[in-house]
This record gives sequence, C-alpha cells and structure tokens, in this order.
Amino acid sequence: MNLPTELLRTFIKAVDLGSFTRAGDAVGRTQSAVSLQMRRLEEMLDTQLVERGTHRVKLTEEGATLASYARRMLALNDEAVASLQRSRVAGSVRLGAPHEYMASLLPTILGKFAQSHPGVTLEVTCDLSKNLLERQQKGEFDLVIALHDQGQASGGVQVHTEPLVWITSADHTRHEQQPLSLVLAPPPCIYRNRILQTLGRLNRSWRIAYTSSSYSGIIAAVRAGLGVTLLAESTVPAGVRTLGAREGFPEMGLLDVCVHRSRENASEAAECLAEYVAGSFS
Repeated sequence: MNLPTELLRTFIKAVDLGSFTRAGDAVGRTQSAVSLQMRRLEEMLDTQLVERGTHRVKLTEEGATLASYARRMLALNDEAVASLQRSRVAGSVRLGAPHEYMASLLPTILGKFAQSHPGVTLEVTCDLSKNLLERQQKGEFDLVIALHDQGQASGGVQVHTEPLVWITSADHTRHEQQPLSLVLAPPPCIYRNRILQTLGRLNRSWRIAYTSSSYSGIIAAVRAGLGVTLLAESTVPAGVRTLGAREGFPEMGLLDVCVHRSRENASEAAECLAEYVAGSFS
C-alpha cells in the first residue's frame, strides 16, 4: 500500500488549521472534497482518524500516530523535490527559538533546510519563549518556535511533545543537600515556573544558587555542581546525569513545542520553513 502525499498533505492541513473548511481553502478544494479525501484515507488504512461530531478537528489515537508519520513523509518529500529542482523560494526569515533547542536539535534541522533552500537567508535570535512571542507580536519575527505547558499553547501549531527531566552534575552530590540548590533562568522561563510551582506544592525547601539567561551558562553551572535544573529530555547534554524518583525527584510532566507564524505578511520562505520544521520535529 502506498499513501498518496496529496491525501496526507490535506490531512495535515486539517489538523493544523482545525477544520476541513480552512484546510480546503489552503489546498484549493471544497470542504466536501476534503471530507471525501479524509474518508478515502481512513478506508485505505481501515481505521478512524478523526473523531466525528466535534467542532474542531480532533484526532483519534490512530490519527495522532498517522499525523506524526505524515509530517515526516511530507518533509522528506518536499526536501527531495526542493533538492532536485533547486528551490526557487527566496527571501529572509527572522526566526526566534529557545536557547536549548538551538544548541541541540535545530542546527541540524536548519542546516538541512538551508541546503534544500539556498535562496533563503535565516536570521536566528534566541530568547525565552514568552519573550519571543511578545517580540513576535511587535513584528520582530516571522516565525517563532516556543515552549508551552502541555495543552496551553494558543495560536501556534504543536509539532512536538516531550517529557521534562531533572539534571545534576555527574561529579557532585549537591542534589542530596537541603535546601535544594537550583540553577535557573530568569522569569518568565517555563522550566523555572514548573520547578518552583512543584517544589512549593511539595513543601520542599529550595534556594536559587545560580541564575543565567543562557543555556550554556546554566549547563556550565550544573556541571560544576552548583545545583540542579530542569530541561526538555531531548536537550539534555553530555556531562550531566538525570534524576528521578529513586533520588527523590518527582516526575515533571510534559511540555509542547509549537511553531508560531506571523499573522501579517507571511512570506513564502517563512511558510516553507514552518512546514519543514514541523515535519522535522515529528
């Protein structure tokens, strides 16, 4: 069985835009044509992908699984086409992203995008997610990759969800001392908020031993044994160790990674990068 990319593209548009009508506008089809495409996809896979009777497109468990694969398939398809046709997309994209993702996952993603789209110039700025979104509202960014508490994103497209993990030095035992020494970024950092809320709820004593606005500064402090901190699992670097229930550290839940497009004057280059990032994270 081969899954047609046009069906997958319509499916992802419906997921991202939240309705068959808006998806139809995006792909140049009527709402009824989109519905037929979705039914054809379900018939091919012999499974229900979308829950019926809901106002917004709501995926079943199987639909969520397909969405993850579909994003990767479409990203690879578009990368191949762009590479062979020497993409004509050109322009400059102002991208805002969290420090830790620029230090871990994004360099590879953006490097591959640049190879496929040599006519696009990237201007990348790193900051805390809330700061980036506020600056985007002021017109400073075309695209922002931001972190959100699970299910709390507004106005963006969720492209990834992952667990948060405690980390400490591989060579020190500061995490065993009381009060608990913390290495944090300044407000409004999502990790900082999650840590302080959780420790307050557990009535566990703590102190802020070190504050830095940079990812590299925080990691250096943790490696030096100044305290513990919290990170998204995929951004945990070498030279530290994770902490869990065995060491007395609670599970810290999940966070969502979302792509936020500028609502005004969205360029073809920015749209192309947004789709590429979404597919690469999935």
